[in-house]
Amino acid sequence: MDKKKNVSSKFIFFFGSFGGILFGYDIGVMTGALPFLKTDWNLTNASLVGWVTSAVMFGAIFGAAIAGQLADRLGRRRMILMSSLVFAIGSILCGFSPNNGTFYLIGMRIFLGLAVGAASALVPAYMSEMAPARLRGSLSGINQTMIVSGMLISYIVDFVLKDLPESISWRLMLGLAAVPAIILFAGVLKLPESPRFLIKANRLDEARQVLSFVRKPEEVEPEVKSIQATAQNESSNMAKTSWATLFNGKYRYLVIAGVGVAAFQQFQGANAIFYYIPLIVEKATGSAASSALMWPIVQGVLLVLGSLLYIWIADKFNRRTLLTLGGTVMALSFLLPAVINSLVPNASPMMIVVFLSIYVAFYSFTWAPLTWVLVGEIFPLAVRGRASGLSSSFNWIGSWAVGLLFPIMTASMSQEAVFAVFGVICVLGVLFVRFCVPETRGRSLEEIEAAGTNRGKKTETAQNN
Repeated sequence: MDKKKNVSSKFIFFFGSFGGILFGYDIGVMTGALPFLKTDWNLTNASLVGWVTSAVMFGAIFGAAIAGQLADRLGRRRMILMSSLVFAIGSILCGFSPNNGTFYLIGMRIFLGLAVGAASALVPAYMSEMAPARLRGSLSGINQTMIVSGMLISYIVDFVLKDLPESISWRLMLGLAAVPAIILFAGVLKLPESPRFLIKANRLDEARQVLSFVRKPEEVEPEVKSIQATAQNESSNMAKTSWATLFNGKYRYLVIAGVGVAAFQQFQGANAIFYYIPLIVEKATGSAASSALMWPIVQGVLLVLGSLLYIWIADKFNRRTLLTLGGTVMALSFLLPAVINSLVPNASPMMIVVFLSIYVAFYSFTWAPLTWVLVGEIFPLAVRGRASGLSSSFNWIGSWAVGLLFPIMTASMSQEAVFAVFGVICVLGVLFVRFCVPETRGRSLEEIEAAGTNRGKKTETAQNN
């Protein structure tokens, strides 16, 4: 630990959340690469287009689950290092795909997805465990800023490279993802381990030193004792902890809440916009998708501005209030185009793009950041690794399903009808938040755990009676 004596809190929170850049870059890069790839390889099969786009998300389902469990054994920091290496290797291998090697590219993007999924599970857990309770919402929101910044960077890279020959442009777009992965690896080498993991490993002096980087001196010892008490209380149950434990007894309420929010975030359809906006514009206007690459940049700017707005308001408003507001406007943004189109058949085809931009604006400071804040803070310590991994896996299942099915759905339905389906899911997401998700703003991780597990015990007792 001596070599980490001078690590500043700004460095810790910057590189602790930098994994979001990788996550975001690979969400966004295929948006611009896909039109060129389709032309270069004459890729017209809707199912194959869906698989090429969604293969990363399919791999991420497993990467998130595996990383969450391994992080409880090996530590958050070491797993972030490993995921950055996998990401760099996978990106380079994608860039060197053989001509017309559709199944090779799908395989390499599944491999890459292991790292993307790992980052989605590890970064929120690390950030929430490093951040003080009073600032956890805004500091954890930095992860979302990193994600959307990665998306914006990928959109800009796509736009800059669009005039190169098709066979070169999309390969560079995919391969350049290795650059942020290498930067992440270098930065994480200097990061300390999570204090909660250190205390679980009985490395108390190291935990105190790490907390001294990010806490006021008078806050260190009380927090060590609080974490230690929780860890000791849970340690006797660790041998009995399994995947089944997540939905048994006192943990069920919090696990369902966290996993549910993570799943709804993706099934609400946001990534249909992020993956396919050039193709959406193409279908709406008839112009070539490769000439519509400015639209992803517009979406990216909205996402970055929204993430910055979230950091400003994160600890001023309740989590449930923001999720309800965002989900309601998102639902209307998806449902209104279908209603207007049925009433005014000659409405401008760009109407749907305008409504999608409204959706992105509200998503960017509500469901986008708050999902990962909740995943990072809502789970009890005894099951945090497994539960975070399960949440990320369900999140990626939704992302994969949306990425795979959207081109198939739009081949047989109008875009307005497809987005109306997502609008209904947004309404269900709002209802889930109102009835199944506890408020966590301003509470320490230990307080959230105590309140949630007590409710779980009461529910179990009532069921048994």
